Amino acid sequence: MSSRRYKINVPCTSANIGPGFDVCGIALSKSLSLVVTIPTSPPAGDATLPKIIYTGLDSSNVPLSPYKNLLTRVALYVLRSHGIKTFPSGVTIEAHNEIPFGRGLGSSGAAVIAGVLLGDLLGNLKLPKSRLLDFALMVERHPDNVTAALIGGFVGSYLRELSPEDMSAASIPLAEVLPEYPPDAGPDWGVDPPLPPSGIGHYVRFGWAKEIKAIAVSPRFELATAKARGVLPESYSRKDMIFNLQRLAVLTTALARSPPDPDLIYDAMGDRMHQPYRMTLIPGLPKILTTLTPSSYPGLLGICLSGAGPTILALATHNFDQIAAEIQRLFAEENVEVDWSVLDVDERGSTVEEI
Repeated sequence: MSSRRYKINVPCTSANIGPGFDVCGIALSKSLSLVVTIPTSPPAGDATLPKIIYTGLDSSNVPLSPYKNLLTRVALYVLRSHGIKTFPSGVTIEAHNEIPFGRGLGSSGAAVIAGVLLGDLLGNLKLPKSRLLDFALMVERHPDNVTAALIGGFVGSYLRELSPEDMSAASIPLAEVLPEYPPDAGPDWGVDPPLPPSGIGHYVRFGWAKEIKAIAVSPRFELATAKARGVLPESYSRKDMIFNLQRLAVLTTALARSPPDPDLIYDAMGDRMHQPYRMTLIPGLPKILTTLTPSSYPGLLGICLSGAGPTILALATHNFDQIAAEIQRLFAEENVEVDWSVLDVDERGSTVEEI
């Protein structure tokens, strides 16, 4: 049987980057990749459900039913929004994942973008990136991760508010509310979903100095985004709001300047919006954020919580092993084991290529 094969690649992301809570995101060099095989002559009979093969990190935790798997649910949402009720016959999806689940490196955002791109590919829709982002933001209501994953690089984004008429949670696979196992997972779910309004999300790409790499240090425990959001206050003081706005205004330019200024960037990565409230959820975080400085660890530019955590992100130009080893040591004092890696910024963003 003849077929065509495509590769979808979606980078992992780190959101917030200190003061940029729910605003900034960076695409990094770990990824979720799909190899999609589409028969050119579909097989006879009822073979409309794609076969899913999943390897890599946390593969044992991924449902292989197309109606329970987040990325295929998102793909079906895109297809049904364009009047295509079922998957094409005989499709095989081979997914390989390098992004740990529940660690603050955008695993669900990557799945959402992969699902949107898969739906676009299977429906031969050829949607522009702005429209792909609309679909992603109907599923994932925080724009920082999904925008960085789709566009690549260091991005800032914002989201327009939607009216209740714009969306019906019963037929949209909301990533945070219904992550993977909805009770109505079956062929009758989401048959007639609402179309996303145009222009839900807007973004700008900031510059990024070529010398800067990201050290991602990931504790070996998951932290659900909903739990990490649950500890945040309903309102903030004017003083704390001004603190973050001042630093964010400086940081977005400072990270683009070459050579980077460690003292400027380190102070500009301060935050009073989310990190202080998440201290109790991540043993060792208070000490890590105060112990490592550019003067004590040359090469370090700044350090922050990656997304909702528990991963720690350290930006640096050199001395990567020593910086990672110190963060690892401080976690070990709290009996927390970690994995770490040095990542480049992914400037390409998500790609779809025929192979």
